[in-house]
Amino acid sequence: MEMFIGGRWTSSGEQVDVRSPYDGRVVGRVPLAGSSDVERAIASAVRGTAVMRDLPAHERSAILKRTGERLMERLDAIADLLSREVGKTIREARAEVQRSAGLFSWAAEEAKRLSGETIPFDAAPGAEDRIGFFLRVPVGVVAAITPFNVPLALAAHKLAPALAAGNSVLFKPTTATPLADLELVRALVDAGLPPDAINAVTGRGSTVGDAIVSAPQVRMITFTGSREVGRSLTSRAGFKKLTMELGGNAPCVVRPSADVSRAAGAIVRGGYAIAGQNCISVQRVLAHSAVYAPLIDEVADRVKKLRSGDPLDEATDMGPVINGAEAERIEEWIQEAVGKGARLVTGGHREGTLVEPTVLADVPLDCRVSTEELFGPVVAFYRVDDLEEIVRIANGVDYGLQSGIFTQDVDEAFWLARRLDAGGVWINDVSTFRVDFMPYGGMKGSGYGREGVRFAMEEMTEIKVIAWRLRAPQM
Repeated sequence: MEMFIGGRWTSSGEQVDVRSPYDGRVVGRVPLAGSSDVERAIASAVRGTAVMRDLPAHERSAILKRTGERLMERLDAIADLLSREVGKTIREARAEVQRSAGLFSWAAEEAKRLSGETIPFDAAPGAEDRIGFFLRVPVGVVAAITPFNVPLALAAHKLAPALAAGNSVLFKPTTATPLADLELVRALVDAGLPPDAINAVTGRGSTVGDAIVSAPQVRMITFTGSREVGRSLTSRAGFKKLTMELGGNAPCVVRPSADVSRAAGAIVRGGYAIAGQNCISVQRVLAHSAVYAPLIDEVADRVKKLRSGDPLDEATDMGPVINGAEAERIEEWIQEAVGKGARLVTGGHREGTLVEPTVLADVPLDCRVSTEELFGPVVAFYRVDDLEEIVRIANGVDYGLQSGIFTQDVDEAFWLARRLDAGGVWINDVSTFRVDFMPYGGMKGSGYGREGVRFAMEEMTEIKVIAWRLRAPQM
């Protein structure tokens, strides 16, 4: 595949293979952009700001709507690409294409609703002769940088609102999984997006990412990725608006009144989807003694029935992790927890990039599974009865993205919800629930700013006040 720069599909001298995490086969090839490619893309994006600024809202809306339609027309082909390059199951890949198309439909609607409001100047003494309002105007060039795990949907979360708000986009997909993202760019172009409004540059972060992040012409960066990369990016960005989604270590609290079977089913769905490679994946379960043993038993029984293997097989429930190095790291973290006293209930081994879905019990609080983002198919259980202790443990990590609470006690649910450090708290559900129009983002090391189409558009615009000073008419 080629990059899209200055309204043209283009390549470069050096290429890189995109390989399947499952069997190592080459899925496709993309260019490794150089500094001159990035400079051309930035210049094009700057030109695109003028074009997008003058594009009426109804035309932006129509383009976004057609983009969603193009994605659905190519659902099977794009899902196949996603499954091969990411390693997620074909069922997960189809759902991601559908979700991405839906995001463009939401953005098409919100493009027609972007507005300001009047300002009551006469509320201030001395300003009675003024009348005016504020508008939301595009920031200009928005740089969108996306990760490997949900590449298409997370690209849609950045591109769709940026374009709906009238910005141009400079897009850098991760080199590990860029293929479906380039198909998204193709859908935008086919839908009639002005050529300079989107530029997609593939290549290494050290070459492409650093140049984009530090470019003064870029007015905003929206990034999803690791906390470490996010902090480094922030230090290099300079004077720009930033939205950072930097991962999590999501807790799930299960209290005595909870429906154990309901909780177990949700924990399995939330802990092992995309092989656990999800920022809001269930990682820690803080369960009361009254439900601790039966909950672990039911989760383990369900996990043992998960079928791992070829992601293109319709019967597969869980595919591989992204590469061998990550598989080895996950296995090492499991072994560290067991070495410190955790009980291995099921799983714990790997074959190449296939890591067994794993359940750990009685996990110490000082191992990496407890303190860092695991990003793999492992759920760790902790026996915690006291509510204050739950809050201390749940909040005792440098993350605060989303959390879940299972209880039938309404007072208990809201007491916990108010005290958990998280951008979203789900009662009687797990942290992985998300709808794409809600405000989504985290606290602490999980980042700042919010996604969700309307809320992302607010991040991607600036407020401009327009007012008149009136004078009394001649009588």
